[in-house]
Amino acid sequence: MQQYLSIKDIDDLGSCVQEAIDLKAHPRKHRNLGADKTLCLLFFNNSLRTRLSTQKAALHLGMDVIVMNFGSEGWQLEFGDGTVMDRGTSEHIKEAAKVVSQYADIVAIRAFAQLLDKEQDQAEVVLQGFAKHATIPVVNMESSVGHPLQALADAITLSEQCTIKKPKVVLSWAPHPKALPHAVANSFVEMMQRQQAEFVIAHPKGYDLDPAITQGATITYDQDAALKDADFVYVKNWSSFNHYGEVLNQDPHWKMTLEKLGAAKFMHCLPVRRNVIVTDDVLDSPQSLVIEQANNRTYAAQIVLKKILEHI
Repeated sequence: MQQYLSIKDIDDLGSCVQEAIDLKAHPRKHRNLGADKTLCLLFFNNSLRTRLSTQKAALHLGMDVIVMNFGSEGWQLEFGDGTVMDRGTSEHIKEAAKVVSQYADIVAIRAFAQLLDKEQDQAEVVLQGFAKHATIPVVNMESSVGHPLQALADAITLSEQCTIKKPKVVLSWAPHPKALPHAVANSFVEMMQRQQAEFVIAHPKGYDLDPAITQGATITYDQDAALKDADFVYVKNWSSFNHYGEVLNQDPHWKMTLEKLGAAKFMHCLPVRRNVIVTDDVLDSPQSLVIEQANNRTYAAQIVLKKILEHI
């Protein structure tokens, strides 16, 4: 693996998931692989699981880790070509990416969608700027379009928890008081399209995801119908794609409850707003897999770093 910008950078998802599960049983088995190697984590947005799990994964592999909260500590970056930098930006991505490349062997980037300009968000200017100008491998720790480390952790969780050959997996929208990006949902859809599963996306009208990503997926506006006989229910909010970044409604009827969940296992990427997205009794029940998902973030990051280190 030369880089990890999306779940599509994994050639064989099934074997990658199994290798990650093997790493989970022996996390320090390859601790010499990262000796004398440095991972640089650049955060343009806040993080809890992503930062800690990726750092832990690197330490398991024997890597040194340097972390910078770029949004508050770095110079404001310029990404355009030919720009006259006589306003707010102080440093161009062309120099910044090359400088970081001198300090580390792998760089990981976290930069959310702004939800103001669809074209700019779809271009993933921060992630793709580093991918273009850095001379070292780049890892996506969540971009404006995708969150492939979370999707890989979800794939690991499904593999560990599934007891039938072809489960029914539902991705259900839920209400939220503010506009949220599409990244987690996008990468989950891309991951599920590579699974042997009955996969259904449920959301209110107006909340369709990018049709280029959901092409071929079963989509319904009827949450109750989608949840019927589900084995796993992944709940996530996202704002409108067509009316980009807008909150069209906050329908509380889409909140996940224990009654609606039935016998299914509950999944969410965290953080989650209790009693808005999902009720307490779901999160506190044995059916909730959110802590297992969070734990698997370490091994998702570790298998990605291992494969990149093997290629360097």
